[in-house]
Amino acid sequence: MPGLQADDAREEERLKAALWYSTGQTVDAVAVSQNLNATPHFIGGLSEMCWAQIENIAQDLEAFAKHGGRSTINAKDVVLLARRNEGLSAVLQAEAKAVKERDSR
Repeated sequence: MPGLQADDAREEERLKAALWYSTGQTVDAVAVSQNLNATPHFIGGLSEMCWAQIENIAQDLEAFAKHGGRSTINAKDVVLLARRNEGLSAVLQAEAKAVKERDSR
């Protein structure tokens, strides 16, 4: 399975590069609008922090689905993840309700 591990590593690097690029674009846009300057070192650090957060979120969502006896993550898992952020939780619950109503038509 070394080929699969190499493919996974390449995919992870591709995703990290895409995150770095997107983070850089967003930071540059905000910096220009506020007459600030962001260094590549700052953008790299922010990108790594975002990547770590994404990994933690993914692990939590997988654990929630597994605890629910499922192999697929669903909207309930995402709402559960946001339970400590009241504003985000309310937005996600409203959106989940709207999607459910739309799908039931």
